[in-house]
Amino acid sequence: MTAQRKPLHEDWIAVILAFAAILLICLGLRPSMPKFEWNSGESLVAKLTDGASLGKIGVLYLWVLGSLVAAFLLGGKKITVHLATGLLAIMAISMFAQVITGNARVKDLGIEIVLFSLLLGLFISNVLGVPAWMKPVLQTELFIKTGLVLLGSGIIFQELVKGGGLGVLQSVVVVFTVWYFTFWLCKQFRLDDEFRMMISSAVSICGVSAAIATSGAIEGDNKKLSHVISLVLIVAIPMMIFMPYIARWMDMPPEVAGAWLGGTIDTSGAVVAAGTMLGEESLKYATLVKFSQNVLLGIAAFLISVWWTYSKKETNQPKPGIRTIWDRFPKFVLGFIVVSLLFSFVLSPALVKEVKGNIKDLQTCFFAVAFACIGLETKFTDIFKMENGRPAMAFIVAQAFNILVTLGMAYLVFGGLF
Repeated sequence: MTAQRKPLHEDWIAVILAFAAILLICLGLRPSMPKFEWNSGESLVAKLTDGASLGKIGVLYLWVLGSLVAAFLLGGKKITVHLATGLLAIMAISMFAQVITGNARVKDLGIEIVLFSLLLGLFISNVLGVPAWMKPVLQTELFIKTGLVLLGSGIIFQELVKGGGLGVLQSVVVVFTVWYFTFWLCKQFRLDDEFRMMISSAVSICGVSAAIATSGAIEGDNKKLSHVISLVLIVAIPMMIFMPYIARWMDMPPEVAGAWLGGTIDTSGAVVAAGTMLGEESLKYATLVKFSQNVLLGIAAFLISVWWTYSKKETNQPKPGIRTIWDRFPKFVLGFIVVSLLFSFVLSPALVKEVKGNIKDLQTCFFAVAFACIGLETKFTDIFKMENGRPAMAFIVAQAFNILVTLGMAYLVFGGLF
């Protein structure tokens, strides 16, 4: 009897999908986002029914559908008849968001497609309800991670080393300071050790990924983990919307603004969305700082598992080893770095210039679909249900502390002092 193949980890699937996309684009298959730029007095129907735009939508839909089918196969999931219709509905949400952002007045506000994708998803989830046939297609983390690996094509290696080194410096100080403050704060709210560990890691390191890694390291309660993830996603929404405007109001340099966003907003996709609202330079530094925190995730998970093992001896957990770091390390970060190396040193400058626009369009499509999924998965009523809202209050207060500490460090590290 042959052994059953072990499904691939989601991070590896995202890396495979991104590299396959880059290869196909370099070989000549060039997807692009349709442009729905329109003024209030123009005929929107004519633009929406334009043959070229419909063709581009069809190519993007088939591309993302093929990626999702490949991901399900690699992950050992069942392919259902609702896969195509579910993804078509989500693509329709993201494309409708692009129609909104294409309006001249909305475009002047600097609001991107990912934000409207999120808002439309939230409206459907909290007002209309999400049908069951759409839920298997809500692969938020997969879409985000694939888009983030593709994002590596826009960041050259020299910038990665320079910004990443400073990002690690900021991240180390912020992570340790915010983690210990949050751990102490959760105790004041009378939360148990599992909640304290998961909330502290989620606020200080990198949101959902950190909460999942910490829960795995301490074998935490899945209900508590789900609640923390809901808090991360819900609180990230107003941060993603308002922090870029605060950065503009304070006239922050792009490097400082990006480092502030990357160090505080707890989901990688929300960091990208907020950074995009401030421009390419801020997006670059926001991504670098967020990835610097992701690098610390494996180390943090290892230290947490060591502490938990030796402080909770009654659980008889096996002693953690170096394998724990590798298991918790976000593999898509490696894909991001490899893509950055390829576009910095391997591919010819002419080819890089030729394909970067198409890769960015595909990346934007993955992010738009991902944020539609986030909205469809999020319910505002979940935030105050568990334990009379004490975890939510602890999370919000800790996040406010994180915003202030990270702002100070961003000015120190990226403002020119160091």
